[in-house]
Amino acid sequence: MKGHQRWRARRPAPQRFAGPPGSLAVVQLDVDGWLLNESGEPVRADRLSRHLADRLTPPPWATDIIVYVHGWRTSGTAAIGSALRLVGLMERQRAGRAPLYPRLDWRYAPWVVVVCWPSSSRLSFAGYETVREQAQAMGARGKGYAPHVIGHLLGYLHSERGDPAAGTLRTRNGQYLHLVGHSFGGRLLCEAVTWAAEAGRGGTLGWRVPTHPSRPFTVDSLTVFQMAAPVAAFDSLFKYLRPGPRGHMSPVGGPLVFTYSRYDRAAGLWHLIGEKAPGIGHSGMRLSATADSLAPNDVWRTALLRADTPYPRTSLDHVFVNIDASWRYRRNRLNRSGAHSDIYHPESAHLLLSLADHSRPDET
Repeated sequence: MKGHQRWRARRPAPQRFAGPPGSLAVVQLDVDGWLLNESGEPVRADRLSRHLADRLTPPPWATDIIVYVHGWRTSGTAAIGSALRLVGLMERQRAGRAPLYPRLDWRYAPWVVVVCWPSSSRLSFAGYETVREQAQAMGARGKGYAPHVIGHLLGYLHSERGDPAAGTLRTRNGQYLHLVGHSFGGRLLCEAVTWAAEAGRGGTLGWRVPTHPSRPFTVDSLTVFQMAAPVAAFDSLFKYLRPGPRGHMSPVGGPLVFTYSRYDRAAGLWHLIGEKAPGIGHSGMRLSATADSLAPNDVWRTALLRADTPYPRTSLDHVFVNIDASWRYRRNRLNRSGAHSDIYHPESAHLLLSLADHSRPDET
């Protein structure tokens, strides 16, 4: 039987999101990235789709689906607490500053899918290295199962969510799909999107970012807080996405957004020692000169804005967006990994809400 790490029972994290019943669903992966059932046993490959259908039916009230993949040193319970904390910040931000999100008004009710994976280690360089190797093994093409399983999950959600561009939001039968990752969780998400981008079909919604008609699904935004991957990690993306004359061809119909902070010690010094390059969470992402099919403004840099300052669509409507959050993400409680987990601020919620708002066409 496939080995896996069982989740240790812990005191539940306080729920900070007062959403409707069924506002959150959980998907659990083992050390190889394979899907586990409620008993902690691997789901048979021929029952993968059935298992997802039994557990992941978007509720009719939902307007948006948020798939959240947690980062380093996070148990299953803590992952749920982190997702609820982020969505709770979004709820309070929108309640207090609704005019910043004119396309959302009453049409925003998120349903969250939390993807849990084994990421436990010591809070040290050695622990960071252990989880880095674990995440690499789970996402390795031809070896790890995480890209296949998460990609299958995204394809399933895409087929079940309806098409919000068709006006179905008025009857709550279509949902926008947003991916949110933290640390190594963002690495697993991006590998899954790359894997799933090789077949199928898709289209875009509110953004100008082009997608290829052969993609299996589309995502309306992808945001990674403090990504634990080398700054040039996306060079390899083009090997699989085969960019054409229209530029970057992706299953993401909106921007790929990455926050970074020079105070992120884990993605800075520790990542530099382990991979001979700083991490995206410390320096932002970059492309080599070989990615010459991109327009110059496809890799954009801007600052994390304060919670009362609107994001113009032009500041986010690019293929890749680096968000410098150094002024806000400065340190965590223990201060050993620096700002790596210092992401729970109203400004983070403001960024996610702005992406959801700009995903909508001007008239819905």
